[in-house]
Amino acid sequence: MLNRLAPHWQPGALALLLLAPFFFWSYGLANQLAAASTQVSSIKFEWESAIPLLPWTILPYWSIDFFYGLSVLIARNRRELRRQVLRLLSAQILCVSCFLLWPLQFSTTRPEVDGWAGVLFDALAGFDLPYNQAPSLHIVLLLILWDFYRQRLSGGWLWFLHMWSLLIGVSVLTTYQHHFIDIPTGLLAGAVCMWAWPLQDSPPWRAPSRVDQPHRWLGAVYGGAAALFAAAAGYAGEMWSRTAWWLWWPAVSCLWVALAYVHLGHAGFQKDAQGQHAVASALLLAPQRLFAWLNARCWTWRWPSSVAISDEVWLGRLPLPWEADHRRFDRVLDLTAELSVRHPGLHSLPMLDLSLPSAPQLRAAAAHVQETVQAMGANEKLLVSCALGVSRSAAVVMTWLVISGRCASLDEAEAWVRSRRPQVVMRPALRAVVAQAIDGCALVGRTT
Repeated sequence: MLNRLAPHWQPGALALLLLAPFFFWSYGLANQLAAASTQVSSIKFEWESAIPLLPWTILPYWSIDFFYGLSVLIARNRRELRRQVLRLLSAQILCVSCFLLWPLQFSTTRPEVDGWAGVLFDALAGFDLPYNQAPSLHIVLLLILWDFYRQRLSGGWLWFLHMWSLLIGVSVLTTYQHHFIDIPTGLLAGAVCMWAWPLQDSPPWRAPSRVDQPHRWLGAVYGGAAALFAAAAGYAGEMWSRTAWWLWWPAVSCLWVALAYVHLGHAGFQKDAQGQHAVASALLLAPQRLFAWLNARCWTWRWPSSVAISDEVWLGRLPLPWEADHRRFDRVLDLTAELSVRHPGLHSLPMLDLSLPSAPQLRAAAAHVQETVQAMGANEKLLVSCALGVSRSAAVVMTWLVISGRCASLDEAEAWVRSRRPQVVMRPALRAVVAQAIDGCALVGRTT
């Protein structure tokens, strides 16, 4: 049965034989070094004193060990097995490094527990001292394992996974193993491991990238913002309020965006063709995505959400599910890397905001517009959209107007689009790329 469900269980078993000793050795080493230290602090909010001890939750707390071992035995292929092992190994290395650099301890005294729960608590205390706190390795592994199993379950089993995972997450508090700060830091650390090692897709740091040198200053801006958030989190968290520790989240988010502008390109956002970010990038980039959405709405709240360029093609901002544009259009071409959207007819071709797209990107997007228009039925409409609907989407629409023969030149296409959406921003550098994309299509046409 195991061989039929998981043909790679034998290399998985070998991987588990290597992972388990490393887990206990490295985890125990960090515990012992923290115990030998004379100064180990604790980060605890006052409201945590109201959290009750629920002895029965030691069972879901322990259950993560079963899911850990099973995950490497039921991998569907060698790549998935390799990536899952790398996720688990990366989680161990990252968390233990944090435990060694910033040792913390659990500061609430746990009362004695009797019965079967007491047996499990005693077994846990045999190797798990009250150190190794932030980020919670339990939460890091929980996120990685939840992401692994959710991709192979459906229906009632998927709902069971969600509920049991939530119970495991709560158990780190109700078994008096962690303080609250360990949970969000664990989620961020887990997201880093998942982002670096996607189960099926190519790792974003290996993906071909194209970031124009003149726009790398945006990476410096976001990097500077990350440094400011981190400094504020460290200083204010120590001096005034531990609530300021939440500033580490936007610091990490800004750092990831900086990496995208400096090297990774839109691959750093891990956005798929259906317009959705991977769970890892959704967590890491949540503060930046919220800012991007608010910024787009502030700029466009007095503008029309979309305008007709032709009977079939419209130009506008990316619609949200409760907006009229979400129901008006049968197809949506999403050009944003930073925003997520769900629409049954959506196709995403991500481009970095404020950074020049490449001529091949514009040609590919314009070709998609043309193919979609040809495939659509009568009275169907396509929305070409980006965050504001004035730059990336406008460049694609202008390219399409010329290569489809609806306009004779870029000047005519720009005038046509501006007459319908005066807010269009077409800087000289972007206009030059559009012209290059159009010339490239003309050359292809002549050679074929």
